[in-house]
Amino acid sequence: MLAQIVDFLVNLVGEWGYIGIFLLMALESSFFPFPSEVVMIPAGYLVFKGDMNVWIAFLAGVFGSLAGAIFNYYLCYFFGRGFIEKYGKYVGITPEKMDKFEKFFIKYGEISTFNCRLLPGIRQYISLPAGLAKMNMFRFCLFTSIGAGIWVAILMAIGYVLGDQKELIKEYLHTITIGLVIAVAIISVAYIYIQKRKTN
Repeated sequence: MLAQIVDFLVNLVGEWGYIGIFLLMALESSFFPFPSEVVMIPAGYLVFKGDMNVWIAFLAGVFGSLAGAIFNYYLCYFFGRGFIEKYGKYVGITPEKMDKFEKFFIKYGEISTFNCRLLPGIRQYISLPAGLAKMNMFRFCLFTSIGAGIWVAILMAIGYVLGDQKELIKEYLHTITIGLVIAVAIISVAYIYIQKRKTN
């Protein structure tokens, strides 16, 4: 069933163009559990073939991600944790997962809204504790957009260079993900260190 949905989404990118990219990235960034790879890698391949403009496709992906993140942010901002605990189970957000997201946000602070845009499995949900904490909206949008922009650019570059070579895409994506996890850890430690220096 999920494979059929993913195939449908890939086809939708080609048929709907930039609007499809925006809508699907907004959906992926909010609550629907499907990978952004199935949207932005095909977009990169379409750019390679000359069927899409690289900048418009990039901006559609970034602003779509931001729109979905803002949706999640305001869900918690206005309705609180109880709403997520009651209805989140229908999209895979258990109270235990929410605890992890919240602890991560508390531990690493606002920079986590940037860092987590680079981490599979958590990028969609870090907006929830940001909304609970009522993080400054300008800073939230800035950090989210920068993180999303890096991730969108990476996926488009993979699609542009590798096209539809699925095995190579998996290999490169796995290597890049490991590199990003390491980068996120370094950035987080550096941010905490700088914040502590400021408060001392």
